[in-house]
Amino acid sequence: MKHQFIAIEGPIGVGKSTLADIISKAYKAYYLRDTEAVNPYLKQFYKDPKSVALHTQMHFLLSRLEVLANPAIVERTQAVVADFLLDKDKLFAELTLDQNEWWMYERLYERLTQNTVKPDLVIYLQAPLEKLIQRIERRGLKHEQRIDSHYLQQLIQSYERFFYDYAASPLLIVNASDINLADDPEDMARLVEQVKNIEGGRHYFNPIASASLS
Repeated sequence: MKHQFIAIEGPIGVGKSTLADIISKAYKAYYLRDTEAVNPYLKQFYKDPKSVALHTQMHFLLSRLEVLANPAIVERTQAVVADFLLDKDKLFAELTLDQNEWWMYERLYERLTQNTVKPDLVIYLQAPLEKLIQRIERRGLKHEQRIDSHYLQQLIQSYERFFYDYAASPLLIVNASDINLADDPEDMARLVEQVKNIEGGRHYFNPIASASLS
């Protein structure tokens, strides 16, 4: 695989894990999973965000840093596909922490993330609010059913602002609104092929436009 470290990002329910699994299998790369499954504060956060917001974010930050210390990434011994970008941590923290918590969190974040390995390619998945809600409901995780739509819309906007001028690595922006990442082999084949051919800069993948041109 040309890119040794690919990170896939986007708001909750957009399909990050599905795409990471597909790309890692296509290129026989190591699949590096986000740490939400082991965050002990997450379920309580969705019930009462303010009560555990700082605990939730600090656990995410520390656990993600630990995962990114994987020798496959640090020593470049194997291609890696991750279903998260470390920068997402600050996006969520800005939405959930109060002023005093943010003051502590931001300073710790800046100190702890100075030497983390950066991805060779970032894939940003976009979809509108109604699509995300449909997908969250479909996958049926109980704690996710409590996600407030206003919070989810704020998260979408935070991602849009972040990636508007993102230039830390090559970026592929994918319109994930009208494709089923798990069940549309033609779209996935085109997307995997585009990933393989990206050299640098900013790129776009719109399956509807691609289909109309073919």
